[in-house]
Amino acid sequence: MRIGIGAAVVLVIAALVVTVIVTAIGQQGTVAELAAAAPAESTAPSGSAPSASAGAVGGAELLVHVLGAVKKPGLVSLAAGSRVVDAVAAAGGLSADADVSGINLARPVSDGEQLAVPRAGEVPAAAPTTAPGGSVAASGALVNINTASEAELATLPRIGPALAQRITDWRSANGRFTAPGDLVKVTGIGEKLFDGLKDRITV
Repeated sequence: MRIGIGAAVVLVIAALVVTVIVTAIGQQGTVAELAAAAPAESTAPSGSAPSASAGAVGGAELLVHVLGAVKKPGLVSLAAGSRVVDAVAAAGGLSADADVSGINLARPVSDGEQLAVPRAGEVPAAAPTTAPGGSVAASGALVNINTASEAELATLPRIGPALAQRITDWRSANGRFTAPGDLVKVTGIGEKLFDGLKDRITV
């Protein structure tokens, strides 16, 4: 009798051990399946805005936010060394009411920049100035019209490469500007254009 009871107890304990082992194996299998499925759930839906990581995968090195008078405003991915004209083209091109005199299409763009293309009649946003070494300086930095290069002068509102060259030519012929207002002595720069520059320049 005692031997029979002992054998029954041993069988019950063995059954419990087997149950625990099976349960543990089943739980491990569930965790493994969820971990494998996780990457599929993180896939971005089609039509969503591009991310910085997505641009890197595609080979692009710059991500620029283009808005204003363009046909397809939003984020665009560009190759390193791209310029404003490339960013505008990637945004579908200029809209019919764009004011191209308000931007410098030849200016290099930087990663993370917001590029606003003005519409006709709008006051153009201040373009970022390029500091020595190629880094973009704070938008509030003043441009010294006596020492700035043509590239730096061309970052000023409504001053493109042609006017920038005229400014440097005037300096070569006449010496330093004695006051910001002397800029109107340069051919092509009138009082109205100077009013949009006076808070951005110094001597």
